[in-house]
Amino acid sequence: MNILYIVIGLVLLIFGGDWLLKASVNISLKLNISKIVIGMTVVSFATSAPELIVSIKSALDGFPDLALGNVIGSNIANLALVLGVTVCLGTIDVGKSFYTIDWPMMMVSSVLLYLFISYDLVLDRTEGVILFVLLVAFLYYLLRLQSKKTITDEELNIQSDETPLTKTLFLLFIGGLGLWGGSELLIKGAVGFAEAIGISERIIGVTIVSIGTSIPELAASIIAIIKKEKAISLGNLIGSNIFNILAVLGITSMITPIKVGDLNIVTNDIYWMLAVALLVFPLCFIPTKLKFGLKEGIVLLSVYTAFIYFTVFV
Repeated sequence: MNILYIVIGLVLLIFGGDWLLKASVNISLKLNISKIVIGMTVVSFATSAPELIVSIKSALDGFPDLALGNVIGSNIANLALVLGVTVCLGTIDVGKSFYTIDWPMMMVSSVLLYLFISYDLVLDRTEGVILFVLLVAFLYYLLRLQSKKTITDEELNIQSDETPLTKTLFLLFIGGLGLWGGSELLIKGAVGFAEAIGISERIIGVTIVSIGTSIPELAASIIAIIKKEKAISLGNLIGSNIFNILAVLGITSMITPIKVGDLNIVTNDIYWMLAVALLVFPLCFIPTKLKFGLKEGIVLLSVYTAFIYFTVFV
């Protein structure tokens, strides 16, 4: 039953997140909000909704390791698994913003999270506010920067939609319901499964739960590669990692402090997250400058395999 709960919960989270994303974009377009603003805010928050709901619910239910493990594991999976699989299927060109804006911000966010939780083993409300304020400042900077550029709809991957308002509101409702129901079932199944086979919530969080909440990004990346679209980029995945730390953990810790239960989170998992984040920088230039292809994909997938092995079996 626990495995069934996990599977149904992940399915509801995936579809709920997709419905919420579509509804949010439709409403934003109907309100004549700039597509640049939608891309930077609405889409980013909606795609991070599964992680956000699972983390808040986990923390409130007394499973903080599941909340932290979910975000840390998702950040590792986004770069090592999702990017690894994607670039094994096709080459991705990397823009200048990778090393001028995106990667530095991801590293600042990652190091800040490390400092906060390794110092006293808790992410408290004050630290949550700092993370969230940093997110707001980052978005403001991006919007000011992007407002000076001409960005096409293709680059933002936001399509104009004539969906009736009633259908949009229905999508918004069932999307939110799907996220809530999915998080309930996923957490119940994950905790029950961990107890049944005698492993920690933290391991379930950094493996099963984090991979599950990264499935939307993986599916979107593979579809984009197959359709030869330019919408998927390294920047999208790095942006997701930034939001996971600053928005998901920032908002969650503002609601309720997140205490580290399993010390492996600060002695093992977060170092893997920092290492993978650091690794993508040299891979971006060696062996082929500003391109990610098969060789880089194999390296990333090998790193993810090593992470799973050492986390679960060692």
